[in-house]
Amino acid sequence: MTNEAKPENSRDRILKSAFQEMHQHGYQGMRIDQVLKNTGLKKGALYHHFPSKQVLAYAVLEELIQKRITELWIDPLKTLNNPIDGIYRLCLSVADAWSNDFFNKGCPLNNLAQEMSPIDEGFRERIQPFFQHWQSELSSALKKGQEQGFVDKNINTDNSALFIVSSIEGAFGMAKNYQNKTLYLSCIEELKRYLQSLALIS
Repeated sequence: MTNEAKPENSRDRILKSAFQEMHQHGYQGMRIDQVLKNTGLKKGALYHHFPSKQVLAYAVLEELIQKRITELWIDPLKTLNNPIDGIYRLCLSVADAWSNDFFNKGCPLNNLAQEMSPIDEGFRERIQPFFQHWQSELSSALKKGQEQGFVDKNINTDNSALFIVSSIEGAFGMAKNYQNKTLYLSCIEELKRYLQSLALIS
């Protein structure tokens, strides 16, 4: 059996194609026939792995989108010494990792949150806990910064973490609306000012 014919390879190709379609057109605009056309596979191959469009989209969310955001945004938080500088550098590293076209299409997680959370409980139940996890890990990084003398011990780290996540996603939203990656970078520079306000004043 060739690599391309292996079931696990087919599943991966379907997921990646579905992600591209969802990122471009949203979940509601994603067409299964286009997903299949992009992969060269038949409907049977798709429905062997994903019994419905909804199940396919949930898999894209959990296995591709949330996994990638975890790799880029959440896992690195555990290694930060000074979170004030480190969170800002994470924001810049994502700007380097994602192309202008990717920014023009928006953050795929936030896109789905805006499109589907109000109308599909399954999406909301998957997206809300992930945002909470991201916020929790940011809060932990800030608490570590407090312990190490970088962050003011009087701040509420949970509220600060919520504001940081909201600012990041808002920056993506502005870049998408203006179709201009520089809007993201401008917002991140202002977020830097906020992060610096959290520093412990000696």
